[in-house]
Amino acid sequence: MAKTLQGLLKQIEQLQKQADTLRSREKADVLARIKEAIAHYGITESDLFGASPARSTRKPAAAKPAGRGRKAATKKPVGVAKYSDGAGRTWSGVGKRPNWFKDALAAGKQAEDLLIAK
Repeated sequence: MAKTLQGLLKQIEQLQKQADTLRSREKADVLARIKEAIAHYGITESDLFGASPARSTRKPAAAKPAGRGRKAATKKPVGVAKYSDGAGRTWSGVGKRPNWFKDALAAGKQAEDLLIAK
């Protein structure tokens, strides 16, 4: 039996409709089982997703192929506070001196006076 392109395309269309219908039925069954489990176990939105999805406006990053491009940047650990002015401002002692630190030194304090007691 010789098949024409039109015949094959029509058959593909019919099969796609059947697949969509079957998928919809399976999806409905899965959703029903999930809803039943949620009700039975008292599962909350935060149990499933952690923080509320309404708060998160960030979209998940698209998956990138492995082994291509640059390596992911690793975050540097945040320095532990070494100096404090007693008003909640701190500095780790690394990098440029903050203005509050410079002002305290200009006012006559020593760096040792601003050290956080351990």
